[in-house]
Amino acid sequence: MAVAGCTSAKGLESIMVIDLDRAPLVVARKLCERLVHQARIAVVLSLLVGAPSTAAQLPSVTTKSPSPAPSAQEQVSDPLGRNTPRGAILGFVKATGRNDFVTAAMYLQVTGKQKPATETLARDLKELMNRYFSMPIAMISDSPEGTAEGGLPLDRERAGSLNIEGKKVDVLLVRVSDPQSGRIWLISSDTLAKVPELFDSMEATWIDRVLPEPLLKHNVFSISMAQWMVWFASIAVPLLLLWIVSGVTVGILERTVENVPRRILIESWYKALRWPLVFILTLIVHIPVAYSLGLPLISRIIFGRSALVLLIIGVTWLLRRIITVSFERALSAVQHGGNTGTQSLVLLAERLLRVAITLVAIFSVLSVVGVETKTALAGVGIGGVAIAFGAQKTVENLLGGIFLLTDKVLAVGDTCRIGDRVGTVEDITLRSIRLRTPEQTLLSIPAGALSQSNVENFATRSKILVHTTLELRHGTTTEQLRSILDMVRRLFAENPGLETDTARVRLTSYGANSIQIELFAYVRTRDDREFVAVREDLLLHIGEIIEASGSGFAMPAQLLYIHPEGATHEERKSGPENQGHEWEGHEESRASGRTGEVPRTQPPSPSVEDQVLPKRAARALS
Repeated sequence: MAVAGCTSAKGLESIMVIDLDRAPLVVARKLCERLVHQARIAVVLSLLVGAPSTAAQLPSVTTKSPSPAPSAQEQVSDPLGRNTPRGAILGFVKATGRNDFVTAAMYLQVTGKQKPATETLARDLKELMNRYFSMPIAMISDSPEGTAEGGLPLDRERAGSLNIEGKKVDVLLVRVSDPQSGRIWLISSDTLAKVPELFDSMEATWIDRVLPEPLLKHNVFSISMAQWMVWFASIAVPLLLLWIVSGVTVGILERTVENVPRRILIESWYKALRWPLVFILTLIVHIPVAYSLGLPLISRIIFGRSALVLLIIGVTWLLRRIITVSFERALSAVQHGGNTGTQSLVLLAERLLRVAITLVAIFSVLSVVGVETKTALAGVGIGGVAIAFGAQKTVENLLGGIFLLTDKVLAVGDTCRIGDRVGTVEDITLRSIRLRTPEQTLLSIPAGALSQSNVENFATRSKILVHTTLELRHGTTTEQLRSILDMVRRLFAENPGLETDTARVRLTSYGANSIQIELFAYVRTRDDREFVAVREDLLLHIGEIIEASGSGFAMPAQLLYIHPEGATHEERKSGPENQGHEWEGHEESRASGRTGEVPRTQPPSPSVEDQVLPKRAARALS
């Protein structure tokens, strides 16, 4: 096929060359040469691509490569946990802790000479590790391959050291092949050869020398009564001493400091930080004393983790107290400045910082107790995405609360209107805004809803508007109107609580029921109570001006249509149709005795039924 392809290409080239020789245009020749070149490239590529697929279709060429068989090391898992250096040391410690020296011997690489004394070696090594082994178990390699160290072969691992009288004796592990468990780690025979000599050089601890022997012989959870007494004393004595010292120190400071604000500051810090500091300092004193008691290694592992967890809790407790006192002082300074927006931001920052410190403490505790924090963080990330999709409104409210505080739209203490509700802002959280309404109810509005609502903040105004319309009765003369306008304008100009530059008093219209005068003025105050008092005084003076002028306020009027007693049904039915004509000929109707419209003025009544006159009253009026 390749030959055919090449022949096709050469034939095409020859044809093209012949045609080009006869063509007079040089441009056409160059174009054809380019086409021939591209055809050659296409033929070569087709051969390269087609060759492997053709070979794959031939049964004689196709071969199946055998998949590599999994190694026995990867398939076999040691039931004793000796696949890693950490598992070997931890398994030996647990076995000796429950005095199971048969199982403990399986973690030792004993030679032929050492085999008869295997149990003795395990006991002596247990005592040495309980007293002198200081390497944290968590620091030992947990990899099946171990950790490559300089000066050691690849099948050797340094698990730690025994610190005896200033000397360090390494505890070495060796990796061997076991027919049943595969590749495992064991305590090397070289280390075991040093155990008898090291055990003979052990000296009694200070507890063994000081405390009576009966307390040393009685054990509770593999710990002697003497060790338990010293362990509890290392907690009670520092706690009592620190409590006394802190009280005496603060008492001296309160007597020596004469400045009252500084004395109050010292008392606030003392009340907030006293017990967290006492707790942390007691732990700092207790931990080294406990490690010097010669506790069993497994007990030291448990104690070390517990002490570290308690220390994390104490530091978290201290930091939260420091944050509380610091933000209280910052909040007090902001409140004196009157900046409510900054006050809300301070509250939000305090809450976020508290949450952040708590989360860090939780993950630190999980890491200490052995939980894989990377997996936990990955789970939190995946869970966070799922929660974000499932709780979009909650996330919207959180972001809305943050944007609300950063934009300073509202602040704690502001009186505002959100939608159709009015109230005073009592708290702004990451999720909602809490308003105290005039009815003294607490209204919670989601922060995300503010982006879709009209928010009117009354606290940002420097003056409050008085805008009302006076309705005077018809019959008020022009002279009376001029007198009323002049006196009200003079009242506005002489009132010190009003802004005179923008105030106006204008006759606006002659309405159907009244003569309307517009009052427009700003009261120079931000306090609602002061505004209400100024407005009340202003309206009372305007009422006196209107009464003194001889005019009065308009009353609502109604027209009653009364038909004669003897009118037929058709005349009553046609009455409303001739309403307009009767209105226009009102005077003529009264003169000729025809039924017309009688205007009556009466105060408004609560219902329509009350406005209907009884039949007798209608007859009397007619």
